[in-house]
Amino acid sequence: MLFQHWGARLDEISGPVVGDDLVADATLIATRSISLDAAPADVYPWLAQMGFGKAGWYSYDWLDNLGRRSATTIRDDWQCYEGDIVPGGPITFTAPIARPGEAFVLALLRPRIGFTLAYELRPEELTTRLVTRLRVRLRFPTGRLVERFGLGPGDGLMVRRQLLGLQARIPAGA
Repeated sequence: MLFQHWGARLDEISGPVVGDDLVADATLIATRSISLDAAPADVYPWLAQMGFGKAGWYSYDWLDNLGRRSATTIRDDWQCYEGDIVPGGPITFTAPIARPGEAFVLALLRPRIGFTLAYELRPEELTTRLVTRLRVRLRFPTGRLVERFGLGPGDGLMVRRQLLGLQARIPAGA
């Protein structure tokens, strides 16, 4: 799958990520990672303000934010807390896990759809390793096809761009 493990180290791919248990029976799993020149506490607010009509997704704005540019600053009024709704455009996520400086998880959990996108902040010497994990299980007749040929590659392109977008926005040594 395109960009299934973009930037991820073997230990990140094979090891657990926060929120894995929310879609324990996932049939699509992808891990993408990047190193950021900032402390976890300085990276987290960028994640906690994501959403359609808020900070955007730091990805391809013309596609996932209807042309509105993603934020280049942190805004307190856009910060999301555990249990909050996160607007995603045509769909709405929840934030079942929102731990400042540690982890932020987006989820869409329905009887036929299990979807999580986790962001785990791992401190390294002078940087933060941002490890993302997508876990999906679509429980309808064409679900596996949608996962394999639509959601998997599409998410891979978007999350890769998102991670690079975050890297460009977060000031070194923030």
